[in-house]
Amino acid sequence: MHLIDSHCHFDFAPFSQAPAAYLKDAQRAGVSHIVIPSVGEKNWQRIQAICEQQSPETQPALYYALGMHPFFAAEHSPQTLTRLEQALAQAGPRCVAVGECGLDFAIADADRAQQVEWLSAQLSLANQFNLPVILHCRKAFPEIVTCLKSCPPIRGGIYHAFSGSLQQAHQLLDLGIKIGVGGTITYRRANKTRTTIAQLPLDALLLETDAPDMPLAGFQGEPNRPDRVALVCEALAELRSESAADISRASSKNACELFALPSQK
Repeated sequence: MHLIDSHCHFDFAPFSQAPAAYLKDAQRAGVSHIVIPSVGEKNWQRIQAICEQQSPETQPALYYALGMHPFFAAEHSPQTLTRLEQALAQAGPRCVAVGECGLDFAIADADRAQQVEWLSAQLSLANQFNLPVILHCRKAFPEIVTCLKSCPPIRGGIYHAFSGSLQQAHQLLDLGIKIGVGGTITYRRANKTRTTIAQLPLDALLLETDAPDMPLAGFQGEPNRPDRVALVCEALAELRSESAADISRASSKNACELFALPSQK
């Protein structure tokens, strides 16, 4: 199987301490590509270096996104947005998206208006540079839909860590946004998410880990890892009529098309 982890913070610990070992584990699990979203200016250069210094023949191949994560809104400024535009203008071919961006109204004392302003600006930048978006959203679904309708991403995007209803999923699909499927579906108590994901068309789904966050069932308390995207694939196959091989093939095709990744070898 060829698998793509469409959302992995590979610049974080523990991966930063032994990147070659974790890449080898991911390769053994069938992972061919990993997309690394940024959280803000503090790690733009780090993820660029990780990806752009990688040898072309190394697998999994690493790609990145540049953006301003709403959870770290207190660290952003109008100048950050200016520098994001500059960074995107200078980015190489391993930059495949704008993100992680979005809205996070679960933060205490969140400046909602400011978050909306920064998301809208990043949606515009994605269109300016012909890139898809990687979206983060907590407690702000109606607001993020409004932003997407106001500035539709021409290259589409992915809603990371989706855990909503079938109606919400179809609202996103109607706006050209794919659905990120991660470790949530490995928990049997996540009935709503599991039921929704089981009913969506396969061409709407991408696999992800959000490693080192969002540990899978059975691995609570441990850092998540990109090789465990294979377990997400297996869990998804248990919920749907397709085989794990078919899901791997289709979800990887979806990721390659969204992020304009080279086909798997």
